[in-house]
Amino acid sequence: MRHLIALVLFIAGVSVALAQSETPSVITLKPGDTLNISVLQDPKLDRSVIVDPNGQIGFPLAGHILASGLTPQQLEKILKARLRHNYTDGLDITVALAAKDIPEDDLKPKIFITGEVQRPGPYPIRQAFTVVQAISIAGGLGPFAAKKRIQVHRGQGGEETIFNFDYKAYEAGQNLDANIQLHAGDVIIVPERGLLE
Repeated sequence: MRHLIALVLFIAGVSVALAQSETPSVITLKPGDTLNISVLQDPKLDRSVIVDPNGQIGFPLAGHILASGLTPQQLEKILKARLRHNYTDGLDITVALAAKDIPEDDLKPKIFITGEVQRPGPYPIRQAFTVVQAISIAGGLGPFAAKKRIQVHRGQGGEETIFNFDYKAYEAGQNLDANIQLHAGDVIIVPERGLLE
């Protein structure tokens, strides 16, 4: 009888060990990750976004979301909760971590553009360029962009400086000094406009 109990316990232990070894490691999101997000019910929201150095992503109708430390599935739930009030039917949202080769450009200093631009992401600095040039490189502003509330975040020595940039004023030929030259590590955040903007 003792041998039978010992055998059962041994088999149970081996089963648990095998199950744990087959469990995939949990993937959590971190700054620099590129995510492919698709909304089955509204394909015009499908896009690739990058987790900025602050660990956030910007998504239309959902605003900014702290994504760092979440799994893709947890981010899907947050997006569903934030977008639910805009749709009558249930939402099918998929968040996938984009496959990442490490091209040579990833080893160069870069700036980050997030929020309401056509192609958010990191951009290597090959030469000096300004906020407007960086927005142009990212494909221009998106349809939901709050043009008057663009910010450039710059970290220096553990402190962060924020520069405000009004794209509408720049287009009108005003406040041209706000179109600052960018430094490596700068983050341009283009927020989503509010209902009355």
